[in-house]
Amino acid sequence: MSTAQLPGEGSHDPPPASTRATLPPPPNLRAERLKQTLTFLDQLGEVTLLSIRTFKALWKRPFEVKATLHQMEALGVKSMGIVSVTSIFIGMVMTIQFAFGLKRFGGLEYIPRVIVLSFLRELAPTLTAVIVGGRIGSGMTAEVGAMNVTEQVDAIRALGADPAKKLVLPRVLASIIVMPMLSVYALMLGTVGAIIICSAQFGIAPSNFIASSLEAVKMGDFFSGLLKTPFFGYIIGIVGCHYGLRTSGGTEGVGLSTTRTVVAVSISILIADFLLTKLFMLFMPMGGA
Repeated sequence: MSTAQLPGEGSHDPPPASTRATLPPPPNLRAERLKQTLTFLDQLGEVTLLSIRTFKALWKRPFEVKATLHQMEALGVKSMGIVSVTSIFIGMVMTIQFAFGLKRFGGLEYIPRVIVLSFLRELAPTLTAVIVGGRIGSGMTAEVGAMNVTEQVDAIRALGADPAKKLVLPRVLASIIVMPMLSVYALMLGTVGAIIICSAQFGIAPSNFIASSLEAVKMGDFFSGLLKTPFFGYIIGIVGCHYGLRTSGGTEGVGLSTTRTVVAVSISILIADFLLTKLFMLFMPMGGA
């Protein structure tokens, strides 16, 4: 007595034509990577052209002093809250982490030097730029993008004005100016947080903390971190305005552009930090005056 053959058993026949027709085509990874590379190069070219237009608009009268001051208030003063909270608690956390490692080797007295040097060279400028840059850059993109989708940017062009001068230049200048100030502010509060933990938990008096820090800190350490901040400010401003001017598709497009801005600003700042660190090491090495 024969039994019915189960589907798929002993059968090497190809699937039906209807099934083959519904299968998705295999992805072409090489074409996808080429498309992503071309998109990146296209956006890099647009940012370069926007930077050139903004630099040329810097010398054209009338100067956008009032708009720049307004942007400095919006970008700098209103960012002090998030800078205060993050800097103080990062200083506390870094103090505890370094103390945990140095205590094994009897090196608790080196905590002030390590903490202050870390804040001077990296934590204050770079971490502040990443945290504040996400807020500032996304705000710029949302503001300029909303103007773009409501055709206000086209109206500026129709009136004979340059959007790079009216919209981009004040925001880029404000970012370049406020980032060094926010970095110094973060350095001060991060040091205060470290002093609080050292005094309360490890018995290091504030006077001893400051004296030990000043013995190890050189002017090169201070400027190697501070000189990065104008570059970070430029990246934040130009990337935020770039994605704002590229925004389309209504409110959904504005939300998508702000998300892309946060990612692009964070990655760009970290890459720029590496390149600037390597460059500054050639002229201001560790321990230099």
